Amino acid sequence: MSNYRINDLEHYFKAQKEAIENPEKFWGDIAEQNFQWRKKWNKVVAHNLAEAEVKWFLGAKLNITENCIDRHLKTRGNKTAILWEPNDPNEPAEHITYKDLHQRVCKFANVLKESGVKKGDRVCIYLPMIPDLTVSILACARIGAIHSVVFAGFSSTALATRINDCEAKVVITSDGGFRGDKTINLKGIVDEALKHMSCVETVLVAKRIDSKISMKAGRDKFLKPLLEKASDDCYAEEMDAEDPLFILYTSGSTGMPKGMLHTTAGYMVYSAYTFNNVFRPEENDIYWCAADIGWITGHSYIVYGPLANGTTSVMFEGVPSYPDFGRFWEVIEKYKINQFYTAPTAIRTLAKENVSFVEKHDLSSLKILGTVGEPINEEAWHWYDNHIGKKGCPITDTWWQTETGGMMICPIPFVTPTKPTFATLPMPGIQVCLMDENGKEIEGNRESGRLCIKFPWPSMARTIWGNHQRYKETYFITYPGKYFTGDGAMRDEVGYYRITGRVDDVIIISGHNLGTAPIEDAINEHEKVVESAVVGFPHNIKGNALYGYIILKEEDEHDKLRNEINRVISEQIGPIAKLDKIQFVKGLPKTRSGKIMRRILRKIAHKDTSKLGDISTLLNPDIVEEIMKGAL
Repeated sequence: MSNYRINDLEHYFKAQKEAIENPEKFWGDIAEQNFQWRKKWNKVVAHNLAEAEVKWFLGAKLNITENCIDRHLKTRGNKTAILWEPNDPNEPAEHITYKDLHQRVCKFANVLKESGVKKGDRVCIYLPMIPDLTVSILACARIGAIHSVVFAGFSSTALATRINDCEAKVVITSDGGFRGDKTINLKGIVDEALKHMSCVETVLVAKRIDSKISMKAGRDKFLKPLLEKASDDCYAEEMDAEDPLFILYTSGSTGMPKGMLHTTAGYMVYSAYTFNNVFRPEENDIYWCAADIGWITGHSYIVYGPLANGTTSVMFEGVPSYPDFGRFWEVIEKYKINQFYTAPTAIRTLAKENVSFVEKHDLSSLKILGTVGEPINEEAWHWYDNHIGKKGCPITDTWWQTETGGMMICPIPFVTPTKPTFATLPMPGIQVCLMDENGKEIEGNRESGRLCIKFPWPSMARTIWGNHQRYKETYFITYPGKYFTGDGAMRDEVGYYRITGRVDDVIIISGHNLGTAPIEDAINEHEKVVESAVVGFPHNIKGNALYGYIILKEEDEHDKLRNEINRVISEQIGPIAKLDKIQFVKGLPKTRSGKIMRRILRKIAHKDTSKLGDISTLLNPDIVEEIMKGAL
């Protein structure tokens, strides 16, 4: 599937020009050459962005699992599709071939049908990173059910909110899950979530940790005996291009999560197209995205994108620090990983440790490195480049969102020259612009503004489940006719884009607009700093002032460090950007995808902690209480 791969910079600009001038031909050619359709489309795209209405490949019929599995069986049936690496390195890995995956998906799909699941029904999947997670996703897609994966570790409240919102008919879970040296009682969390809920008819339970669990008669069923009895023959339901594929919840600024709805054909085309261009897999490559399938990176770049390209995709159950901080590098050496994709948060965490954890492993198989979830700061970029890539692997710093479905702005390895902290150029087919606060497009380079997309792309979310008005108001009202990302960005002298953070992270200090990202980058360059987050808080004289939360590599004299950090900020940005308050913390509140929850930090800085929302969905909810106790 390399016939839509961009080969050099001239090819890039030619493709981008064609995509802008004739998007129907550009996307139609990609879709026609590389996928299996039961019926071709009548029209490539129809849209009305003012009403937040978009459709791709109108009239086309397909099933995404035929594109991810069935069509590979003749030529790649015995090739590993999913390589599962368990939490415990002493436990055997699982190599699931495309043929095995086909059988397992068909069996699981038949179990779902036996459980009364029909096309259009919602199935909530609350599983750890075990093969059943990938299989259950594809089984839903096989029969036209809409899957909604919830990260295994979210609280019962967070889970209940999501199940209730999409009115899931079936929940798929396990007795529990491993996370480093801990176990998580997933079935207990499901039981608590379902206490006051009537929509769920069946709970299917996989066994992972062999713990004692309660099973509710008539509702709860162990998965293994059902799978053993099920037929491995399951017809793939014919789906319309715009039929829903999945709902994935993302945090809302109000605390109420948004159920982003992605549809079938456009999402398939775009996730496969971006995966192929950015990771450039060769037939025998082993690719590893270290994310969790509970968020969009796992959907697009562990499951659908790699499998649509016939690639071997590694699925990792564990954490980067277990049994020690060399686990990532051990896995890369063990499987001779060629492409590695992870979050800046993980890189910064590992960079804090002794470099001997890296140096004991052979990483020479690596060809491409990627980052996802947030912009990567310069110090982490160089550490990644020096110690992991050995200055021989391009780093693709990818900017995109749950809402976009796939990578939007990022370097294409061996095509786009990289620049630390810059996402560089949009993917061909993505029409990016900067807007000012008055609704006018900002022309030229060396400019900053609000990042918008001028034309729809195939994998964009179609709506917020059950609330199209909220979707319209969140993304399309601010700049009519454009998708507003919510992020600010700057464009450098050659047209490269750098994401400067959420627009609500722009703080006005004494009349000056200050983005927090450049300030954080300056702080993070201090040799004793691991990571930082800067927010605004009310100030009697300036209107607003800056409050910095800073993680140190090791304890040091705080007053001295405060002065040093402000001196660095003053030298790099200017005295106006100095921090009025600096609180040294052991961690920052983060989503499971690694994004810092600045909304919570702002509330703490404002001394308004009465309505923090559901913090159980955070990666580290305990840190919030700790930060509150030490607040200045």
